[in-house]
Amino acid sequence: MIELKDFSYTYGTPGNPALDRINLEIPAGELLLVTGHSAAGKSTLAFAMAGILHHEIGGRIEGDLSFKGKDIRGFDGMKELSRYIGMVFDDAESQLIFTTVEEEIRSGLENRFHSEAEIGRRLKEVMELCEISHLKHRAPHALSGGQKQKVALAATLALDTEVLILDEATAELDTKAARKVFSILKRLKEAGKTIIIVDHNIEDFLEIGDRVVLLEKGKIKAIKSPSDFTATSHTHEEGTTGLPLSRKDEQPIISVKKLTQRYGEVLALDSIDLDIYPGELVAILGENGSGKTTLVKHFNGLLRPYSGNVTLKGLDASAVPINELVKHTGLVFQNPDNMLFEDTVEAEINFGLNNIGVKGPEAARAILHSLELVNLSEKQKVFPRHLSRGERQRLAVACVVAMKPELIVLDEPTTGLDAEESDRMMQLMRKLQQEGHTIVMVTHNLQIVRDHAERVIRMESGKIVEDSVNRKFSSKECVSKECVRGGTCA
Repeated sequence: MIELKDFSYTYGTPGNPALDRINLEIPAGELLLVTGHSAAGKSTLAFAMAGILHHEIGGRIEGDLSFKGKDIRGFDGMKELSRYIGMVFDDAESQLIFTTVEEEIRSGLENRFHSEAEIGRRLKEVMELCEISHLKHRAPHALSGGQKQKVALAATLALDTEVLILDEATAELDTKAARKVFSILKRLKEAGKTIIIVDHNIEDFLEIGDRVVLLEKGKIKAIKSPSDFTATSHTHEEGTTGLPLSRKDEQPIISVKKLTQRYGEVLALDSIDLDIYPGELVAILGENGSGKTTLVKHFNGLLRPYSGNVTLKGLDASAVPINELVKHTGLVFQNPDNMLFEDTVEAEINFGLNNIGVKGPEAARAILHSLELVNLSEKQKVFPRHLSRGERQRLAVACVVAMKPELIVLDEPTTGLDAEESDRMMQLMRKLQQEGHTIVMVTHNLQIVRDHAERVIRMESGKIVEDSVNRKFSSKECVSKECVRGGTCA
């Protein structure tokens, strides 16, 4: 169905090919798993197979790519190809442009000239399938990252295309939602659909996969059966425990009192009380839509309380200008593309530094240092949108780290990163913690929580339902502050 022969692709900026002489044939009805480290070429391959490289992005293309026996360049753009191929991007938000979830899904169906009865039937079916019926009238931009992924998936599934390409489409989903996607894909495979799953973590899909393609630096390193595929294991050394847990007599760096937040009629936060102390490394867990991102956006003034208050180092976060708060709090967004808009990597970092008055040689040193920390030193002049998702994630972290805030907040910091890079990212967070920074991370990655978080906060339906100390770290110095917080020693 899809065939690539000696296919190579280079983006419009100088550099090595993103794909280098790819030879791959995908028959109808196959479920293909594509994996590899960040920047291996996974997303570029997905764009190629969807026709996006040829019809939307451009760049230097060599070799052949055909779909259903026809050169992909022979189709009438993405309008014709989208009748056959549906794709969920790693950046789900980029696919969501309408004012409500219902309109988002309905628009594609209307473009297919379905009858109103058929549109209504498919709308109901796909929203129930993806468990988003309760979000029907919500604005997509106001949803959590995981909810946005569900909506993007629902909008794609509604079109019932022959081919479905998922690029990191479960990266921001909680465990329950990811299992639901697995069951949906299993059913689609049984119905004869061709499915291509592009992900750095494919273990959850090996059971239903037919083949695994391993990419490395734009080349196919290996093609294996799922039974032969073994993911590289990563161990974490004991002993890098960071700073000891803070004492109860310290003043909190963040203090949240009776914080309530609403999005229209939706209660996103319900009377939250929380203190976070200097030097802590805190993980905030919860299912999609539980209020995690809404909570941390109050830490630097991006959201103002509906009621209650938030103080940062004694400053009222609802009254102090944001440009003053960012000197103390750096927030790395769940979607790094929301932070990136400059023409080069170094310009991205320099933008934030200029905003806090850091310029000249001092700014140059900060840029170089932050890029070294996130292993992007050779990407200074690269256009940020030409980086892989994992590289964009690291760049977003560099932008914040360069400004040296006391509190660093990361919303899903390892999204799009493979296991090795995730570990590297967390070692960086531990190093920053040891240098005196307070780290708060929103995550679904339980392994990272177990290995690195000293304190775990769990949220449900806009409330904190658990606040506990990680036993691994409490054995070092189990202090009584958790009792003050109302938590228990995990």
